[in-house]
Amino acid sequence: MKPLLPFAVACALALGGCATAPAVHVDYDRTADFTSYKTFGFASPLGTDRNGYQTILSQYLKVATQREMEARGMRLDTGAPQLLVNFSANLSDKLRVMSTPNMTMGVGVGRGYYGYRAGMYSAWPMYDPTYVTQYKEGTLNIDVVDAARRQLVWEGVVTDSVTQKTLDNVQAAVDAAVAAAFAKYPVPGPAQAK
Repeated sequence: MKPLLPFAVACALALGGCATAPAVHVDYDRTADFTSYKTFGFASPLGTDRNGYQTILSQYLKVATQREMEARGMRLDTGAPQLLVNFSANLSDKLRVMSTPNMTMGVGVGRGYYGYRAGMYSAWPMYDPTYVTQYKEGTLNIDVVDAARRQLVWEGVVTDSVTQKTLDNVQAAVDAAVAAAFAKYPVPGPAQAK
């Protein structure tokens, strides 16, 4: 029974780290008529720009957002857009704490406590092993602002674990995060309209 415990813990940790989709939370102005907006642009500078220049992350975010906005019937207007889009991104260190139930109930196998009373000593059932893993969590905020009123009308917040695979292909991760956020936009895209 004891040789299976490390395997069970490894499986539980692996499953716990396999999120199938990012967490997406949205909020929006329920009085806004989103179908009346026909044009959009990007805030300048964007919240993801640094020291007067546009970052690669900002470029990826703009391309992905433009694709989502155009899929909803809007067009990019750099002169006088009805909506302005801005971004914020944050990367933070997190801890995941997991306890696994100990299946032994006061009976042991093998030599016991230094050979003394073999089979009589094991961990108490209430002493569950605890495992702590450190990971990085990324949070992306997408703000959509009514330019005339200077008021936020929609906000999408996407949170997910950031792995080495994510860092190796940031553009694909950005595309997925932006698509996940806009899946909850008040005006559905072509895939949602079906």
